[in-house]
Amino acid sequence: MKIFLFLFPYLLLFCLLICVLCANLWIKLSPVFSTLREVHEIENEIQEALDEIERKENVRVLFACESGSRAWGFPSDDSDWDVRFLYAHHPEWYLRVFPGRDVIEKPVTELLDVSGWDLKKALELLRKSNPALREWLSCPLIYRENSDALKPLRTLADNTFNPLASCHHYLSAARNHVLRDENASKVKLKNYLYCLRPLLSAQWVIERRMQPPMRFQEAVEALIPGGEIREVIEALLVMKTASSETDRIPRIEVLDRFLREQFSELETQLPLPGDPVAEERFNEAFRETLSLLT
Repeated sequence: MKIFLFLFPYLLLFCLLICVLCANLWIKLSPVFSTLREVHEIENEIQEALDEIERKENVRVLFACESGSRAWGFPSDDSDWDVRFLYAHHPEWYLRVFPGRDVIEKPVTELLDVSGWDLKKALELLRKSNPALREWLSCPLIYRENSDALKPLRTLADNTFNPLASCHHYLSAARNHVLRDENASKVKLKNYLYCLRPLLSAQWVIERRMQPPMRFQEAVEALIPGGEIREVIEALLVMKTASSETDRIPRIEVLDRFLREQFSELETQLPLPGDPVAEERFNEAFRETLSLLT
């Protein structure tokens, strides 16, 4: 009994210490659990939205992915979810004199922006090496995929990359942000990243003649292995995760100079266009996909 009474204060102190540690741990982890719960709820909403589209529009969703800052790897606290999908109608729908609408768009909400393209439209755009479609197909955040039905389109995409069309797209996107707010003392934080991503994507295409990665960090690690610009980019990425979409920061002179010089240099290094692909290959992919859905 004497030993218990002697040890009791120490045991009580130990228990209090454990309680304090657990409380601190919960304070640190609760935002993580809250975020995971929110992500799970949003993903459920996305699946419900896709199911609703299939029912109301009488289509099959072949593929759905994230597009925008979440897919690029630098969302803000208030970034919405940009869901893009590909779908197909039943074969008889395409047997008509006048073509039907080839885009489905759900009303944009505070959190969700959901829209998609018909299979036929996707193949027409793929023939032009449409970079947006190619990015969707390489997206790391996939919500739904019918792998068998999508295989003909994926196979075609792997063999029809046009470096020149891709570079024009990325340099055009970068140009909009290089010239935006050029004389302002402060700029939106996201504009720097929205300029860097297409510039590095264009550099990737010029140097490697292949589709650039959708994850921005992957391009940064490969093309800017170190140095002052790399440090600035890493700092911007950290700031972006804790900022809102409208937050502004003072201009960064060294980064402004890098962007202008990089843009001017890349414009002089445009690659040759890829070899044209016969239309019949796209017709074959279309017919094969529909046959897999029946």
